[in-house]
Amino acid sequence: MNRRVTALLAAFESALVVAIGIAIPLVPLTVLWGFHFQLGLDWVVFWRAAVDIWLLGHGVDITMQLDPALAAALALPEAGTPFVLGIAALGFALLTVLLALRTGRRVAQTSNRMLGEVVALATFAALAWAVTLSAEYPYASPSLWQGTLLPTVVFALGLLIGSTRERLDNPAENHGSSLRDWINDWPSDVRATVAAVFRASTAAVAAILAVAGLATAASLVLNYAEIIRLYESVQAGALGGAVLTLGQLAFLPNFVAWTASWLVGPGFAIGTGSSVGPLGTSLGPLPAVPAFGAMPTGDLPWGMLVLIIPVLIGFLAGLLLRRSTAELDWAWRIAAGVGTGVVAGTLLGLVAWAAAGSAGPGRLVTVGSDPWAVAVWFGVEIAVAATLSALRICRLLETARQGRCRLVGC
Repeated sequence: MNRRVTALLAAFESALVVAIGIAIPLVPLTVLWGFHFQLGLDWVVFWRAAVDIWLLGHGVDITMQLDPALAAALALPEAGTPFVLGIAALGFALLTVLLALRTGRRVAQTSNRMLGEVVALATFAALAWAVTLSAEYPYASPSLWQGTLLPTVVFALGLLIGSTRERLDNPAENHGSSLRDWINDWPSDVRATVAAVFRASTAAVAAILAVAGLATAASLVLNYAEIIRLYESVQAGALGGAVLTLGQLAFLPNFVAWTASWLVGPGFAIGTGSSVGPLGTSLGPLPAVPAFGAMPTGDLPWGMLVLIIPVLIGFLAGLLLRRSTAELDWAWRIAAGVGTGVVAGTLLGLVAWAAAGSAGPGRLVTVGSDPWAVAVWFGVEIAVAATLSALRICRLLETARQGRCRLVGC
């Protein structure tokens, strides 16, 4: 594939990622424009709304100001003054990463990988700048530099992962030193410990998010009646209800991240001064979001028991350390266990940071988890459990090996 074709392929792939991301909110909004508003409004209003939703999904701050009458109708009297909407609907960021993974793999398969990556990033950044500029409006103004930079950073992350994965799976010949060659030059003890740490820590984070996803689904099912009641109280109609549901689906990764913070211990907040955690819940007035009906209320007598979950995950992470650290001495095993806690805590703290932000005026400027608290809690839970598990398992393996040697006379 020559350079021109590679550049065109990369540009097309990037444009497709932007188009798909914006089309997801734009299609239902266009249907709403046609059937509910009977084409009575300018379609550009819905285009700007779709772009704002897409930008918000990548963490872009949007300065908003609601009409005083609308603010009163929404029970948000402080919304008449300008406020910043900054909580990311992570569903869109996740979609961008997944689509960028595919782009990175396709570009890495060409003979002009560097050119393809540069063109892909440049095209995406230019389109992000253009759509952000097109969404500029006095009552909903996205940050132009954030609208250009943050979606591009998210896209670059997926592009880098996809390209690197493809190169590691299919290494090119005679291309000189590579990432794999550099890692192979490390001392064997360091290489084994680092590999074990990243394997165990990513497995721990994946496990707590998987448990959080199951807990979120179970809570939605068990509180189905309350969620339906909140839908009825909104009185949005069929189309409005569908749009509201799609909006909540975009925030589903946020809900899972908040549930993970709840399982770890620190919990999360829906408004300044509120707290939702395993040791108790204290909530003030909430916006009429149906999904909030699935949140626990009051004190839970069994709340302390959920803290066993991250400890068990840490124990299982310690089991993963055994293959890479069984031949190492106790100092390397302790370093692996502590390192697993540090990396796992950092990763989950980043997830909590990405899922938090400002969701409105007044007390809603604080929504989500404290990333530092989540990182410390999860890091300590994983580090202690993983270290004890790794040391115990390695001791058992050593005892078993010595017993086997005595039996066979070695």
